[in-house]
Amino acid sequence: MERGPIMTQRVLITAGGSGIGLAMAAAFTAAGAEVWVCDIDAQMLTELPTGTRGSMADATDERAMADLVHRIVEQWGGIDVLCANAGVKGPTAAIDEMALEDWRACLSGNLDGAFLAAKHVAPVMKAQRAGAMIFTSSRAGLYGFPYRAPYAAAKWGVIGLMKTVAMELGPHGIRANAICPGSVEGARIDRVFAAEAEAKGMTIEAVRAGYAAGTALGRLAQAGDIADMAVFLASPGARMVSGQAITVDGFTINPDPKV
Repeated sequence: MERGPIMTQRVLITAGGSGIGLAMAAAFTAAGAEVWVCDIDAQMLTELPTGTRGSMADATDERAMADLVHRIVEQWGGIDVLCANAGVKGPTAAIDEMALEDWRACLSGNLDGAFLAAKHVAPVMKAQRAGAMIFTSSRAGLYGFPYRAPYAAAKWGVIGLMKTVAMELGPHGIRANAICPGSVEGARIDRVFAAEAEAKGMTIEAVRAGYAAGTALGRLAQAGDIADMAVFLASPGARMVSGQAITVDGFTINPDPKV
């Protein structure tokens, strides 16, 4: 959709070099914001929207996140919007076949990054007496997700973190919300479909069709759909929206579709 300049905000997006994070970077930039993204992939940082800044940083590394926030504040003077977007898809396996190390890695990849981003940006926003934190959770964080136990558990955790942050930081003028995407077109969901097809003994095409059929709108989301919601949640129009887990999934009517 067309976006005109609607804001002058300083936005930090973790894992902003590809997928949903990159779409967020493009959407906020188009809306008139100053945008800084971090990513663990140096190549991704060479392909950012014009005007977007980028830094190599692992969102699950506390020193890296502390240093990044310090650097941004030195250059910008503050951070108005945090998009805690970093996450990993984790393993696809039945619960009785799930390796403990895979479970732990998935929880760390999805929860540690959200926690560390919030931890280090919170003092900046508290000093400003204003700010918006937007966490990327998932439809799996609302319904659960067969064969994706650690991912679902982590994304439920992201929602619990967000609601707690909204309670703690609300008195300081800071809002917190989570976006819960459904299946979003792109390379990441393609890998999920391939792994689930193998686990369930189905074809990739059948898995994809089942996911689309499991929504009222009958289609998968685009990364830009998630980015549009993030821009709204950061805007003055959402000034009374906090502590909410908002789905952008075409309305899931069957969270485990089979065809």
